[in-house]
Amino acid sequence: MDSYDDKGVRAGSPPGVGISGLSLPYQMAAALAFAVIALLTCGHLAMVFLHVAPSNTLTKQHGAAVDEWIYPEFEQNWKLFAPNPLQQNVAVQVRAEVESSDGARKTTGWIDLSAEDGAAIRGNLLPSHVDQNELRRGWDFFVGSHDTENRPNGLRGRLSEGYVRRIVLLRLENHDLGGPVERVQLRSATSAVQAPVWSKEKISTRPTYRVFPWWTVNATDLAGGVRNGRAEAGE
Repeated sequence: MDSYDDKGVRAGSPPGVGISGLSLPYQMAAALAFAVIALLTCGHLAMVFLHVAPSNTLTKQHGAAVDEWIYPEFEQNWKLFAPNPLQQNVAVQVRAEVESSDGARKTTGWIDLSAEDGAAIRGNLLPSHVDQNELRRGWDFFVGSHDTENRPNGLRGRLSEGYVRRIVLLRLENHDLGGPVERVQLRSATSAVQAPVWSKEKISTRPTYRVFPWWTVNATDLAGGVRNGRAEAGE
């Protein structure tokens, strides 16, 4: 009868013999693991194919399931390529009106939340998905559901406002603002991507700003409020 070590490898098997050198239970476990990986891979590729394919019977019937699988981690788009490559940097910035200990109100300077995300990503081999996409995708949702007068377009616009306010208030937890936050104001700073060093094209990288109205912070913006003495939503 063959003997096996504590790792399930047959005694006397040469190094690197592979699955055939494992005991039967280990072989079954390895086969099962490979089968699961193969099924997940095939399923993922099928979902991506349906996501990028033209509208068809399957996407009409199961479009919601496809979107739930794809978004936000596996989104596919053509923004890196023609016809419209991204040519602008968009930074999301916030300032807050806080109440100091003596009851006076003061307005902070502009805080660049996008720059903070960039600093957390730069040089990080395994950057957080939150740092990469939470603010960026939330801002795309917010801007896309507001008109040129910064007014929300129906329910989606109002939902986007609440979502972005929650993100902003969470980010402000990392800043000592000197008191509870009473109001916040957002703006975007959009600047053109600088031309490469070998190009003779002259591009102005001076930012243009889109400033949104002040929002009064209330208890619905963040469940429990912003803690650590920096802000108490709704108080």
